[in-house]
Amino acid sequence: MHVKNKVAIVTGAASGLGYASCKALAAAGAKIIGVDINADKLKQLAKDVGSSVITRVVNVADEQDVKNSIDAALEKFGALHIAVNCAGVVDAAKTVSKGKPFPLDTWNKVIGINLTGTFNIVRFAALAMIKNEPDAESGERGVIINTASGAAWQGQVGQAAYSASKAGVIGMTLPVARDLAPQGIRVVAIAPGMFDTAMAAGLPETILRSIVDRMILYPNRLGRPEEFAELVRHIIENSYLNATTLNLDGGARISTR
Repeated sequence: MHVKNKVAIVTGAASGLGYASCKALAAAGAKIIGVDINADKLKQLAKDVGSSVITRVVNVADEQDVKNSIDAALEKFGALHIAVNCAGVVDAAKTVSKGKPFPLDTWNKVIGINLTGTFNIVRFAALAMIKNEPDAESGERGVIINTASGAAWQGQVGQAAYSASKAGVIGMTLPVARDLAPQGIRVVAIAPGMFDTAMAAGLPETILRSIVDRMILYPNRLGRPEEFAELVRHIIENSYLNATTLNLDGGARISTR
């Protein structure tokens, strides 16, 4: 499926991987609805991308919020062909710490945004995509791209909820792809490693350098959000990619801490 003249919804659009994906898709000729929980950063996205994007404040874990965002895309652009799920949180806690169990509110928040929120977008986006005419060249009606993580296999101390949420994203990739294949909709997940996003920006330089030196094989640096966005575009345009998870991590192997 060619990106040009297609319509995409991108979650987590106001920063990091989602922001880079919005810019890349807009540069390739797509129309975008960028959704995020951060209203101020969405204003900056709209300024940076211009008329190719409309923005909306959305909690991806909220059913009505998501439904309304899909409806807004259909009303503005007439169709929806692409969904890119980048919204996520990394709140950490140990299973037991200082005599207290992992806070269930933290667990529910991480699972709710990272896993339930992803599926929330998937189901409403697919409902809209099914109504598309098949692409003249590929026969596709839509492409859904979800963000997993290397932590799904190699979770660190304190990442029980985060790792479980991202493993869930990987786990649902095949069955959802099987569900949607008869409608000509592909589903692919990306498992990024350590990227130069706001998540990494909050770490001291010495810690970041240690992570790069100990965990990343080559190239010896953090990933760039633009590299994630390039893979997003490739997945959309390579019609033979389906029902799989692609690692994008510089050969990283995550240590215990």
